[in-house]
Amino acid sequence: MKRRRLLQLTALGGVAAAGAGYWALPRAVAPAPVSLEAAQRLLAGWEGRTLVSLAGWSPAEVFNHCAQSIEFSLTGYPLLKPAWFRHSVGPLAFDLFAARGAMRHPLDEAIPGAPALDAPVAQAEALARLQRAFADFAGHTGELAPHFAYGALDHAEYAQAHVMHLYDHLSRLRLA
Repeated sequence: MKRRRLLQLTALGGVAAAGAGYWALPRAVAPAPVSLEAAQRLLAGWEGRTLVSLAGWSPAEVFNHCAQSIEFSLTGYPLLKPAWFRHSVGPLAFDLFAARGAMRHPLDEAIPGAPALDAPVAQAEALARLQRAFADFAGHTGELAPHFAYGALDHAEYAQAHVMHLYDHLSRLRLA
């Protein structure tokens, strides 16, 4: 009985945090519409151009991180948050982000259990990796792995999550 009460309180706390977080989300306009096609066009426009980071990870690390997230949605994430989280707080957070069309998360936090973000090192190669990951995801018709925090997402939800994730990270990148 105590465990049930703890789970109820945790879920309630998650709802309260999500509600408070709703107003903390950025109101800035996304760099492009929240769609796979728009994200792919945006990335294609950066081919051959030099980017700089305003803080945190280099552009190559950002591209590798976003590529990892997309790749893991197809193959499985190395580590998952506990089941109770993926069935309560995680989906609430995703629903909040989806409703706003934007996400805000720590921009220097690696995916739990993911390899280092050091390969490829060159920005152009990392950008190409990210573009391949988006293309692979767009063409994928099979089952998707549960998200490490949000839990089960369908293809459309994952597409939205991947694009919002990319756009959040792009907030720290600029053309040189």
